[in-house]
Amino acid sequence: MSRSVALQRLLSPPSFLRFASKLAPWLGLCAMVLIAGGLAWGLLLAPADRVQGEGYRILYVHVPAAWLSLLIYVTMACAGVLALVWRIKLAELAVIASAPVGLSFTFLALVTGSLWGKPMWGAFWVWGDARLTSELVLFFLYLGVMALAQAIEEPRRSARAAALLAIIGVVNVPIIHFSVLWWNTLHQGPTVFRPGGPAIATAMLLPLLMSALGFSLFYGWVLLLRMRVLLLRREQQRHWAIKTAH
Repeated sequence: MSRSVALQRLLSPPSFLRFASKLAPWLGLCAMVLIAGGLAWGLLLAPADRVQGEGYRILYVHVPAAWLSLLIYVTMACAGVLALVWRIKLAELAVIASAPVGLSFTFLALVTGSLWGKPMWGAFWVWGDARLTSELVLFFLYLGVMALAQAIEEPRRSARAAALLAIIGVVNVPIIHFSVLWWNTLHQGPTVFRPGGPAIATAMLLPLLMSALGFSLFYGWVLLLRMRVLLLRREQQRHWAIKTAH
């Protein structure tokens, strides 16, 4: 079987439902194990920071949440291209299914960043900080995608409109990522992915990477579950959907 034929079969709704049903439980299990292990290691066993003391431990939630806020939006934009150019139905669903998850992670990143900023900067929020402001813009972009998807009744038209906004808004992602390099901000510079290597001790880095991987798998798990529900709802009159639902 050629790769193109195998891909076409996987992208067919019935095949995707079977694939998602098999993969989702394993993704969920791995995500929970990694998140629990990473947080326990980081919050309880990792050494205190020499400058920030115990307060730095919020990074084990903040950094994975911030990472997922960007990753999910880029995923939405890529899915949006597939939806608009090749009219792939599953790509349309991926955009709609991802938006609430990305919104949640962005909100978590903003809240934990503010809580971390208070003892470090002396304020919960500084409007002049480019990283904070651009992350807030990302929050409203997620809201915009969700609102646009709800505003149009016809499912495929609403999905394509949301996909277009996701593609347009992706320009904000590199602004968020490089803001600490392009402008003078209160937010600290890159810690893990930097030219000279990670600026964090290995005993702190490993649980952080474990948490980030766990959060990423959690997104994959929730995405499959949400896409499955949306697909069954959209195709509820089809024979295979009725059979699957029961």
